[in-house]
Amino acid sequence: MAETSKTRKRAVAPFRDAPRGNTALVILDMINEMDFAGAGSMRQATEKAAAVILKLRDAADKAELPVIYVNDNFGEWHSERYRLVERALGSKPAHEFVARLAPRDGDYFVIKPQFSGFYATNLPVLLPKLGVDRLVLTGIAADICVLFTAADAHMRDYELWVPEDAVAAQTPERRRWALEIMKQSMGAEVRPTGRLKLAAWARRKAGAKGGG
Repeated sequence: MAETSKTRKRAVAPFRDAPRGNTALVILDMINEMDFAGAGSMRQATEKAAAVILKLRDAADKAELPVIYVNDNFGEWHSERYRLVERALGSKPAHEFVARLAPRDGDYFVIKPQFSGFYATNLPVLLPKLGVDRLVLTGIAADICVLFTAADAHMRDYELWVPEDAVAAQTPERRRWALEIMKQSMGAEVRPTGRLKLAAWARRKAGAKGGG
């Protein structure tokens, strides 16, 4: 398929809920044509975040952690994974980073109709099947979809790491504002990937702080 840049062994969720203790990398709305209002002002920040997310995805592969794409349907109720990817690949502003970051065989893909990745999606069912209780949230926009998803995750008792260099917003101020809310109100870790590694954070004991 055009979307597959690298094959990956297909992850299979167990039929029953797995014991909690696992971490998942969540990539929000990065399969995107970047044609919405304000997209031009955040294109460079999105491309920088995409490079960081790609490194996190490599680290997740190495640690055998699930990778979950959660993506808006952009109001197209007949959309599916492959159609969304093909549309994004056809967009000049987004083609380069979408081509590098497109989901592969074995990655999970959840389509969402609203801001939060938990609202009217199968994410609340999938995560327990994978035994996940820690989420690494990445993508766009930090102050909208990432923030709403983080709030819903927090209410469901998931531990959160939102690497500040793996999210983007229309302005640096909006990104900082969103990260501060997630840190102060949701207990999220927000250190960048240069100061905290995925494998170390995934190994730490539940409820522990730090873990550089």
